[in-house]
Amino acid sequence: MKKIVLSLAGVMAAVAFAPEASAVPVFARQTGMACSACHFQHFPLLNGFGRAFKSAGFTMMGAQGKVEGDHLDIPDRLNMGILTTMRYETVSGTPNAARYTVPSSGGETAIFLGGRISEFAGFLSEIAGAAKLAVLFPVADARVGFVAHTSGGQGVAYSFETQNTGAANTHKTSFYNGSKTANGGAGNHTNVTSASQYLATNGAATGISLVANNSMGFVNIGKFISVGGSPLTPGAGAGQLPTTYARVAANMDVAGFDAGFGIQNFSGFTGTVPGQVMKATIIDAQLQGEVADLPAGFYASYGSAPVAKVGEINVLNAGTNARRSLNVVGEIGVIPHIATVIAGVRMAKTGAAVDGGDNGLMLGATYELAQNIELSLTHTRNSGAAWNAVGGVTPAGKTETGLMMEALF
Repeated sequence: MKKIVLSLAGVMAAVAFAPEASAVPVFARQTGMACSACHFQHFPLLNGFGRAFKSAGFTMMGAQGKVEGDHLDIPDRLNMGILTTMRYETVSGTPNAARYTVPSSGGETAIFLGGRISEFAGFLSEIAGAAKLAVLFPVADARVGFVAHTSGGQGVAYSFETQNTGAANTHKTSFYNGSKTANGGAGNHTNVTSASQYLATNGAATGISLVANNSMGFVNIGKFISVGGSPLTPGAGAGQLPTTYARVAANMDVAGFDAGFGIQNFSGFTGTVPGQVMKATIIDAQLQGEVADLPAGFYASYGSAPVAKVGEINVLNAGTNARRSLNVVGEIGVIPHIATVIAGVRMAKTGAAVDGGDNGLMLGATYELAQNIELSLTHTRNSGAAWNAVGGVTPAGKTETGLMMEALF
């Protein structure tokens, strides 16, 4: 009980003061290690070893052979991975409340390529969706360099991120985003578990980031534009990187827990529409360890997107007041490395002129049929003025329940 209290207190103190391709077995093949070597409880959450692998720019090798020569050190084969999903969900207030999706028909089918390029560089690509080139040179016990990246819906934090708070769309407690929000769009479940996700910082992004990291944390300073995917065209803003992203995160031991604390900041014009800006600041924290001999993770984040100045439009807040969100989520491995239960809450303000709140409760569970096959059951119920009926009609998605299976191979 004492450890539980310390865990929750640590998360709340940090708040008061303050599809991930690495889950695909591209790198399991390169390293010869099981998926659980890099992931905490289940994919896509990272553990300390997973952070170290990613921080080295995907360069770590294992049992796989290499082709070596003068200034040449690459795997002897091109590694590939496939992610596919299927699900059943019900969404309140929609014409077809119950619906099924299967691979390549609503469900996802994604092909990934990646791996070591040299001892200081690695690459990762989701074919026709996202890609990044990490060039991180060893400097003493750190890695320093750059990451060039583009993605259609994972945000600029896709460039480099190791925390599990949802700062990057690909590292979060619930892999399953969900369908509807009060403001339209996707993210019902993950909008409860992450302030970054609630503020919709996970849009398309193309840019380059300067990164420095070691076992104590990392710094990611980048310039990007809010377009992504392939191909880019001059009309879409290729060659312009007007928006600034700054991210600092630290890792440490707190009462026997693997802890992380960080801050994100988005600032500057988007370069796609005159007067359009992107402005927000988010702080986050996590604790991962054991409670009563069971693996447990606690994640918290608080974010705020300010009102735009006269003559500007903040793409993260279309309202007339600051848009804010406080998100806390906990996950306990009731059957270690097999099954977990999850609970999360959101207390948010949409930024509307009259804003009675946009709150959410998410309950879920995961079960691993295998290390690379996961079932997840997620239920989200929203409340507050953002979900009040208008003209007798309640906004779609006030409640949503989904059963999803993901397979990676």
